[in-house]
Order: sequence, then C-alpha cells, then structure tokens
Amino acid sequence: MPARAFVIGVISDTHGLLRPEALDALRGSDLIIHAGDVGKPELIDRLEDVAPTHVVRGNIDHGDWAAALPMRELVEVGRHRFFVLHDISQLDADPVASGFAAVVFGHSHRPSIETHSGVLLLNPGSAGPRRFKLPVTVARVMVSGRDLRPEIVELQV
Repeated sequence: MPARAFVIGVISDTHGLLRPEALDALRGSDLIIHAGDVGKPELIDRLEDVAPTHVVRGNIDHGDWAAALPMRELVEVGRHRFFVLHDISQLDADPVASGFAAVVFGHSHRPSIETHSGVLLLNPGSAGPRRFKLPVTVARVMVSGRDLRPEIVELQV
C-alpha cells in the first residue's frame, strides 16, 4: 500500500495580518508551518483552527507570547525532517549532514523554491501587508513517500 500523502501549508511574514485568502489557500493542509514574523498571537490560534501549526519567532515578534516561540524548530513529516527558522542567514547547521529534507524560512518576503545537494530550500514569501512590488504568497508542499513537491501560491488580493 502506498504511503499516505501529506499536505504542508507554509506561511511567513504575516506581520499581524492574516488574510482570508491565505487561510483559504492553507485549508486542506495536514499541518501548517509559520516561518516567523507573526505579528500577533491570535494569528496562531486562527491557523490552529485550520491544522496543527508549528511556528518560529521572527525578528518583529516581541512580548511574552513571542518569547514562548522557538527560534528554530525541527518538524517531522513521515521520514522527512523540515528545519524551520526565520532568517536563513542564521542557519548554523549543515542541512545535508543533519539529514534535513528541507529548510523553511522567511524574512526576505521573496518567495523561492531551490534545491541544493538534495535539500529543499523554501521561502513561502510574505502573506501579510504587501511590501514593495512583491507578490503576496504562501506555499504548499505535497509529501508522498520520498517525494516533496513544493509550490508557491500567489494570493489574489
């Protein structure tokens, strides 16, 4: 029997704004990863209403609620290990040697999907207030057996 497929919703840089379009794009996810710069703690509760949510602290996240968030988190989905942090420049581990399938990050507001030495590097972009002329985006990763199929989803806002 084939392994069950999982859908991971990925969001970052909401900066206190959780758009209905972002929630709609994340519906159907088996779990959600928020790669920091949440902005307001109630956003986490709203994401949790959609699916179990893993959140790391970003550079704008302050206060008691934010202090409880980890700076980094390892999220395991099946046999895959997703390393999550806000700013990729603070990555202090070798993703290949550490056995990570993916590194998920935000901070730049620029969506990107790259693969280096077999490791997925995923920035879902920013789902919060529009910055410059960058698109407003989230991402999804379909996980099936050994396969990771990432996609950037541009929100029509």
